Amino acid sequence: MTVSHPDHGPEELCGAGARVYQRALGEGHVALPDAAEAPCLVDYGLLHPALDDPGRLEPMSPVAALHRLLRASGEHIADKRRREAQLIDTFSTLIRAGTRPGTAEETPALRLLSGKERIGRAIGESMAAASEQVLSVQPHDGLVKPPFHHHEAAMERDQAFLARGGRIRALYQHTVRNAPYVLVRYEQLTGDVEARTLDEITERLIVVDRTVAFIPASADRSLALEVRHPALLTHFVTVFDRLWRLATPMYPQTVQRQSPDGITPRQRAIAALLVEGHTDSDIADRPGMNVRTARVHIAKLAATLGSESRAQLGYLIGQSGILDREG
Repeated sequence: MTVSHPDHGPEELCGAGARVYQRALGEGHVALPDAAEAPCLVDYGLLHPALDDPGRLEPMSPVAALHRLLRASGEHIADKRRREAQLIDTFSTLIRAGTRPGTAEETPALRLLSGKERIGRAIGESMAAASEQVLSVQPHDGLVKPPFHHHEAAMERDQAFLARGGRIRALYQHTVRNAPYVLVRYEQLTGDVEARTLDEITERLIVVDRTVAFIPASADRSLALEVRHPALLTHFVTVFDRLWRLATPMYPQTVQRQSPDGITPRQRAIAALLVEGHTDSDIADRPGMNVRTARVHIAKLAATLGSESRAQLGYLIGQSGILDREG
């Protein structure tokens, strides 16, 4: 009785495939009949016929197999990206062709943009037609490299908007208050521009004249949503305004944050995350710092409170009352 072989991809080898492949790696080959229970190994190129004996199968090295499969996977992903872009282009044309002038459908409430260049172009076109206010949330991803809105083309776009009498308000995390590229950006801009910081902010957001907003639609920010729905725009602006009122001014006037009892505002934010049970990685990610920096702050917090263990630190944070203080 022949047992059918289960369908699976190369990323999840079946039990028989794993056993035969490991045996082939150990012995240098397997006989063709011995590999009959795992035809997937031949299908995915993990086993191939020996040049001097067609009845014997030799294994491809795991390193070479991994590189080949990763390359195939990357090509597959790139092909899907190209298909997404083609779909967007095709249906954008059809939507415009099928829209009657003067109807509410003339401008879609939501539009998916593919590719960072196209996203940047859409933002630029919106700002070129605007003259009132741009609200932006610019989260720091822990890299030294400046974010896109610090590039030369974006600087020229923002300066042109300010020169027409527009106003720019930007929110960052506290971790970039002393970053040179942030300070230089605002020193180079002339006009009604302000920046403030918080321990934590939302994902990236740009709202132009309260008529259009841009938010990421993928983790790598290669996709974005262009939002024109009035209810969503009102929500974005309301959230921004509430965060703005809580934020600490950074430019043009810098306000130093208070550090009562030797606990800095950043350490107080980290203390809150510690009490909630977050890992070091999560604690670093939320305010936009690397794990090493987060651990340095945790160590300083422990030293200030006299803690000798992670568990004791959580208890001492609760007893100290530092999370009940303003600042």
